[in-house]
Amino acid sequence: MAKANTAAVRDKLAQRAQNQQQNPEQNGNGGATSFSAVIKQYLRTPAIKSRFDEVLKNRAPQFMSSIINLCNADPNLQACTPMSIISACMVAATLNLPVDRNLGYAWIVPYRDNKSGQVVATFQLGYRGYIQLALRSGQYRRINAVTIYKGELVSWNPLTEELVYDPRRKESDEVEGYAGYFELLNGFTKTVFWTRDQIEAHRQRFSKTSKIWDSDYEAMALKTVIRSLLGRWGILSVEMQEAYSRDVAAETGEGAPPQNDIIDAEFEVKDSDSSDALHDNDSGPDDGEPANDSESEAGEGTSLGLNLGPEEDPFAD
Repeated sequence: MAKANTAAVRDKLAQRAQNQQQNPEQNGNGGATSFSAVIKQYLRTPAIKSRFDEVLKNRAPQFMSSIINLCNADPNLQACTPMSIISACMVAATLNLPVDRNLGYAWIVPYRDNKSGQVVATFQLGYRGYIQLALRSGQYRRINAVTIYKGELVSWNPLTEELVYDPRRKESDEVEGYAGYFELLNGFTKTVFWTRDQIEAHRQRFSKTSKIWDSDYEAMALKTVIRSLLGRWGILSVEMQEAYSRDVAAETGEGAPPQNDIIDAEFEVKDSDSSDALHDNDSGPDDGEPANDSESEAGEGTSLGLNLGPEEDPFAD
């Protein structure tokens, strides 16, 4: 009986997804309702629901609702395989980061796999996600990244890492570069500065796999600076090391499916009142209450629960 019911649900969802892709004009909202129903069915399956419950405890229902809202709001994600969306969101859940793309903590980005012809969703860290994970380690007193506009950069010495920055001297909205800074609890400090040309060279090198540069250049530039700063000189927890490696692979293509084309999507990171202030150790979503203790609740074999893959798709053949 159970197998018959599962098969019936699988066939129904497959037919619905096929109709959505072939006849999107039949749905007044471009297929969002149909795809939303598919995602809801996946989230209701015992294996997937229990995984989110295990990782997020009493916050699981709210997070799963945010997945549905994310898919409804982004037509590009509606072309992705449902299980890839669930898996990408599971990574964000395990890191205790919201998937609301406007917040800038984590992005769920659609890619087209040219080999299989499928569109799959991939998790990527936002720059605020990097800052949040760094603060959770308990090793950082301050950490931040800022955009420096024309006139604001008084001086920069790459050797001594002395950067003099005065936002009161801003002359225009022309960007000179991006600066990142952190101070550890033991007093160690590090400052980096990337010129606009350096950021642009980085973008051109990796734009084939990261077209979110086109829709949110500043957020990606700040992320590049923060990631470089932490990756080279920061103290990384096990949780952050895995998130860092996965994010680098997603952007550079190293370790990711080759020759993938990203699907264009609009991203907007909302400014916060403290965007220009140094982040301290009491900011961010659910700070002090991480989703798990690194490896204990993330699923056997990985601290990010990445084993929630296509082979666990409850509606797969």
